[in-house]
Amino acid sequence: MSTKDIVYIALFAAVTAAVGLFPPFPLPVTGVPISVQSIGPLLAGTILGARRGFLSQLLFVVLVAVGLPLLAGGRGGFGVFLGPSAGYLLAWPLIALFVGYMVERYWRNLTLLKTIAFSLIGALGISNLMGIPWMAALLGLNLVEAAISSLAFVPGDIAKAILASFIAMAVRCSYPIIEREKAPAT
Repeated sequence: MSTKDIVYIALFAAVTAAVGLFPPFPLPVTGVPISVQSIGPLLAGTILGARRGFLSQLLFVVLVAVGLPLLAGGRGGFGVFLGPSAGYLLAWPLIALFVGYMVERYWRNLTLLKTIAFSLIGALGISNLMGIPWMAALLGLNLVEAAISSLAFVPGDIAKAILASFIAMAVRCSYPIIEREKAPAT
């Protein structure tokens, strides 16, 4: 891993922390907050690619686990991982990994619509696949009740996926961090 890779990984862990400065809006039933911060893994994956995006979000999760108050609302520490929002937080590295992999795979013919689709799968699919069962288990809800309560996240997740995709495409055009595949020799 190069110094440049390490800098990008640390930078996007910091970007994810900085976005946490926007105050969260806790949902009354579940206590899982709606926050802007979940745009972090989408940006990391779409801009850095799979490996660096994954590592940036893993670094962020580790920093939260050791006690740094980096989550929206100044939360941090191992206790966060015992709460109902832990499944969503633990999904962040996997979201960045998936979105980054898909962006890398389709790099040559990547479009805004494809990027939005990949981001939506990460923001809505992977996040909820990990977050809903965790929340249901901790709050004593069945999966349907937990899924219904998570519908409050959908509009914001859609907006974040679209915004992250626009940002990623702008970065791709002006300063691509993901290296382009070399064209086959002719």
